[in-house]
Amino acid sequence: MATTKSQSQSNATIDPNSGFSSHSRIFHSLRPNVPLPPPSLPLSLTEYVLSLIPATATENNITAVIDSTTDNRLTYPTFIRQIKALASSLQSHTSLSKGHVALILTPTSLHVPVLYFSLLLLGVTIAPANPLSSQSELTHIVHLTKPVIAFATSSTASKISNLPFGTIITDSPSFLSMLNSNSEPRRVETSQSDTAAILFSSGTTGRVKGVLLTHRNFIALIGGFCSLKHVYDDGLANEPHPVSLFPLPLFHVFGFFMMMRAMSMGETLVFMERFDFEGMLKIVEKYRVVYMPVSPPVVTAFAKSDLVKKYDLSSIRLLGSGGAPLGKEVAESFKAKFPNVEIVQGYGLTESGGGASRMIGFDEAKHHGSVGLLAENMEAKIVDPVTGEALSPGQRGELWIRGPTIMKGYIGDDKATIETLDSDGWLKTGDLCYFDSDGFLFIVDRLKELIKYKAYQVPPAELELILLTNPEIADAAVVPYPDEDVGQIPMAFVVRKPGSNITAAQVMEYVAKQVAPYKKIRRVSFVNSIPKSPSGKILRRELVAIALNSGSSKL
Repeated sequence: MATTKSQSQSNATIDPNSGFSSHSRIFHSLRPNVPLPPPSLPLSLTEYVLSLIPATATENNITAVIDSTTDNRLTYPTFIRQIKALASSLQSHTSLSKGHVALILTPTSLHVPVLYFSLLLLGVTIAPANPLSSQSELTHIVHLTKPVIAFATSSTASKISNLPFGTIITDSPSFLSMLNSNSEPRRVETSQSDTAAILFSSGTTGRVKGVLLTHRNFIALIGGFCSLKHVYDDGLANEPHPVSLFPLPLFHVFGFFMMMRAMSMGETLVFMERFDFEGMLKIVEKYRVVYMPVSPPVVTAFAKSDLVKKYDLSSIRLLGSGGAPLGKEVAESFKAKFPNVEIVQGYGLTESGGGASRMIGFDEAKHHGSVGLLAENMEAKIVDPVTGEALSPGQRGELWIRGPTIMKGYIGDDKATIETLDSDGWLKTGDLCYFDSDGFLFIVDRLKELIKYKAYQVPPAELELILLTNPEIADAAVVPYPDEDVGQIPMAFVVRKPGSNITAAQVMEYVAKQVAPYKKIRRVSFVNSIPKSPSGKILRRELVAIALNSGSSKL
């Protein structure tokens, strides 16, 4: 394809350090360009991932997945056979066909990845939902996605209304028999532009939205991970089949694409059905876990909990943190406690198919507080929320991103799609961010969550990170509290460490010493836990509701 004069000008003005073009005002990825299959090639996500699994994983009967609750496991050859068996059985026993939507309501188990891959192989769109969803949430999800069939366990099936092809119970003998045939499925030709999954946004700012993600979106994402695996030293180079622990829910975008990534690289995955911190430590010791994708609260627990002293955690080499911002101080206190473990951070949204930026390797991991470099094949802009002007490195504004992993849109919500995706393909993230002069991305806060104190904007995440540096505080969240005189004041919800008697006045004083006067915490409430989404995002709406009903300490 010929290069236009405008493209040549833009390329000539790209700063090799930051990736910023002074001509187009666009930030370009500093990663090597990753070649992807031609978009016109019929290819499902399942076919792509199976083609990437290293031959050694199948030839050597490497374990693909382990259920930590039961110690049951599947090897790669069995895993691949079960995918094909289930796909063939579904073709024989149901009327499922390409383009149909399947609702999946099941806790994490060995069956879940098999089910995902089988349905995707048939061109069926999967819609995995949180098995703890309320009846009204599920009604909303069914209304949005219009599934023809559901897959659930005996404990979740009763929540699902009657669907045209019914509900298949994944912990029933009949489902298990579907996994054990030796028949090959008829090939379904799937376009990469077909919708692979409808994943649900976390709903922290309103009703959940269904995000339409294509086979191509995930192929681009997984292709990037696999192509760059050997370019950077991440401490796993000498581990041909590292053991990864997955405390993440597989219905969430972070768990979904990290599971796909691990499979494509022939890793061994250990699943937890329900997360609890000490249970996770036991699993690390038992299975000699090398790598874990986690949310920031887990990193904080590692840094602050005394439980870590009870277990042999020496196998861990790498933590991948995502889902919410991780503070520099938390990362540094973690490193002080675990000097041989690297934390690499990443950033993404459901709408970007997951990873929009990430760190790879030890050198990048040193950039504490950042969420890494822009992912391969991606572009970004930092846009002034008031003027719409595209800003330079070091300036704060709303992050816009564009690239092959960006969603098609929101199902059944054209208004939200138009508001979020512009006509040039830019996804408006709603996050206040900046790039530094070396191209590293920093997340300041959600634009909608900034506290308006007088004429100032106060980022709650900044105050939360300061609170978490206090040795007497186990967890914290900051929300706006209405005030007649100044508009809003920052209010902190604080979880004391066991044995601590820290007071509200001490909390406020601790923060006041480290911030400008307008950022001071002016109200404190002590709670037993901070409500969070499965990905670790603070559920601020719940806290705001509690705040309005509380008579907490005020300064």
